[in-house]
Order: sequence, then C-alpha cells, then structure tokens
Amino acid sequence: MRKEQKDQLIDSLCEEIKAYPLIYIADIGGLSSTQTSKLRRAAFRKEVKLEVVKNTLLIKAMERTGFDYSELFPVIKGETCIMLSQTNNAPAKLIKDFLANNKDAKKPLLKGAYVEECFYVGAEHLEALVNIKSKNELIADVVALLQSPIKNVLSGLQSAGNTICGVLETLSEKAE
Repeated sequence: MRKEQKDQLIDSLCEEIKAYPLIYIADIGGLSSTQTSKLRRAAFRKEVKLEVVKNTLLIKAMERTGFDYSELFPVIKGETCIMLSQTNNAPAKLIKDFLANNKDAKKPLLKGAYVEECFYVGAEHLEALVNIKSKNELIADVVALLQSPIKNVLSGLQSAGNTICGVLETLSEKAE
C-alpha cells in the first residue's frame, strides 16, 4: 500500500471515529467465516459499525482526531476490530449476545472501550458496559418516575370517588 493510500485510509478512519461518541476495540481473530458473517449481520441490525483495521493505522487515526485516546493504545495489538455506535451499550450487548448464542466461539473479546468520557481497558469490563444505560433508556426511566406520582394521585381520586359513591348509595338505601 502506498503512502497516499495509507493517508486516505487514516483520514477516513479518523472521520469515522470523530462521527461516533464512543469506540470499542475488540479481537475477532480466529472466528470462522460463518461466525464472522453472523457477527457482521448482528452488528448491522444493532446499528453498530464493525470494521477490521490495522493497528498502526488505527493508532495514527486516533492521534489525528485531536482527542487523547492514548489509554487504549496498549491494547491495540494482535488482530483488532473497532465497533462504533451512537448507543453506548450496543457494542457490549452485541459481544455478550454473540458469545451467548455461539457457545463454540471464544471471541469477540473486548480489549478496551471509550464510553461516556471514560476508558475501559480489558475484557473484565464487558458486564459493566452492558449495564450502562443508553440515552433513550435514561429518558424512559425519567418519564416513568415523573408519571408515577400522577398515577398515584389519579388512582387515589378514582378510588375515593368510588368509596364516596358506595357510602352515598348505602345511606340512600337505609333512608328508604
């Protein structure tokens, strides 16, 4: 590959990294072609961009972004792929689901991630990354919390109305 081609590839990779708020670095080496295509299809369905990259080109692209990804540099060795997504826990869920559904597969393995302004280095952080709530999940939780008191007040008013009706009905029957 000529230097001009490498520069174009680095620039393209740099723009992709800048376009997504998070980055996961994983190892998918050793997967069969069938498993790799299953993983790519699952990534496409979950709107996760999965790309196999050369380590030196990835490091150069990360350096060109203007953000300090140096904490992830030590894990960028061996066979490397990046997973980019707008949803912070989608790549972690993808890895976990793929490993659960393909018992014979030992990979993909999480090498590291940059999520929610924090670095996670090592496969032991996979469960923590799965449990991070996405923006939409947090909004749903807030809406549910806001609706809860209103629902309680409405059910109390409805039950109080039913109780009053029952008392009035009983009193009207005794008067007769």
